[in-house]
Amino acid sequence: MAHGNIVVNTIEQDPGRKRAPVPKAGRLYIYAIVLVASIGGFLFGFDLVVIAGALPFLEADFNLSAAMKGFAVSSAILGAVTGPLFGMWFTERLGRRKTMMLAAFFFMISTIGTAAASGIWDFAVWRFFGGVGIGLAMMSSPIYIAELSPPHLRGVLVNVNQLSNVIGINLAVITSYVFSFEGWGWRWMFAAQAVPVALLIAGLLLIPESPRWLAARNRIGEALKVLSRINGPEQSELEMKEIEKELKQETGAFRELFQPGIKTALFIGIVIMIFSQINGVNMMLMYAPSILAESGISVGSNAILSSIPIYLLILLTTILAFGLIRRFSRRGLLITSVLLMALGHIIMAINLQMHWPPMFTLVPMLIGTGSFTLGLAPLSWVIVSEIYPNRIRSKALAVVCFFLYAASFVTAQFFPMLTEWFIETFDSAAGVYWIFAAICAACALFSWKMVPETKGLSLEKISEFWRDRQRKV
Repeated sequence: MAHGNIVVNTIEQDPGRKRAPVPKAGRLYIYAIVLVASIGGFLFGFDLVVIAGALPFLEADFNLSAAMKGFAVSSAILGAVTGPLFGMWFTERLGRRKTMMLAAFFFMISTIGTAAASGIWDFAVWRFFGGVGIGLAMMSSPIYIAELSPPHLRGVLVNVNQLSNVIGINLAVITSYVFSFEGWGWRWMFAAQAVPVALLIAGLLLIPESPRWLAARNRIGEALKVLSRINGPEQSELEMKEIEKELKQETGAFRELFQPGIKTALFIGIVIMIFSQINGVNMMLMYAPSILAESGISVGSNAILSSIPIYLLILLTTILAFGLIRRFSRRGLLITSVLLMALGHIIMAINLQMHWPPMFTLVPMLIGTGSFTLGLAPLSWVIVSEIYPNRIRSKALAVVCFFLYAASFVTAQFFPMLTEWFIETFDSAAGVYWIFAAICAACALFSWKMVPETKGLSLEKISEFWRDRQRKV
């Protein structure tokens, strides 16, 4: 299975295993469940971009320096770093569904607090609490969706979380534009988040717990009931036997993460998630109005309006990603996506060095963000939600998400400062984008050498792959 430090990137299919088709009622049921669970992704996207629209007004109201602008954005991400640390315990003890409910509570108090903030420090505190909600939701929601999804639909259904994220981004842009007026406008941008939070709370009261979590708690009857409603009774019996077989081979202890085979999977997840944050495209999304304003497009509502093509494109590419994920391999799509992102950053760097017209700045931003949402954005979550064994999945996701948000915090905090330094030193921010291009190239190389192909496999079959590697080390 391995040659030196390089993973052989194919997991063998089980030729004797044929899945019965998912009944129509089961498909509708799983779609409804995924729709509710993905509202957490919506709130992540909304929060990610509503701060971008509010930032020029916050800067004027609170007289923010470059460092404080970074802090206004990154305070939520700092909260998200702590989310997985608590989430690891909550998803194990309380379950995936109750952890999402706890996330909704943090979203609600953040919504109220940020809308009523009187200064940048209390604003940052309430943003921090919202970040805790993000960390809890974005850890528990992908696990939950993956654990309920039939194998052939898992990649597509986990990507619903990404689509919901992008819809949240687009509605945040519209909300920012509607409320882009002096005075209390930016407060209404944050207050608008109360609507999806209320929908999330209501939806979570209606959906079931993860059957794999229930099985791990010896609640076999309840787990089988959930699986039967999705897959039908015959297929559910087969799936439950696989789940029980795997659970007998696992202890669920934290030390299991560091056994040879699983340790490799953990390393892959950590690196992929770090790359998903430090590649530069998230900074384009978070700071889009500010980037366009600095390139010569006027601030405020005009800069927000000019950034709309970017957000509309990522909505379109996220929808297109459903078909691509079903048709192409995980690895091939991932590598292609990252290489196109590198191209976007190279064009942006040349654009800034050559001082091309301000509106041309949109071209590399469109290339970078479109490529990101076609591949790396959805596939990073798909991959980490499916490559870990059942009993330690939440622990592995906690570690992975900690590094994800730590990388996101560092990038969001220092991006304005690094950009300002390059402009002051070289009279251009081009150097920032050359760095991002190099990071994307490194991500493509890593994906080619290390990431295994998991398309169409059951979670139990993927777990078996890592246990086989462990036995052969």
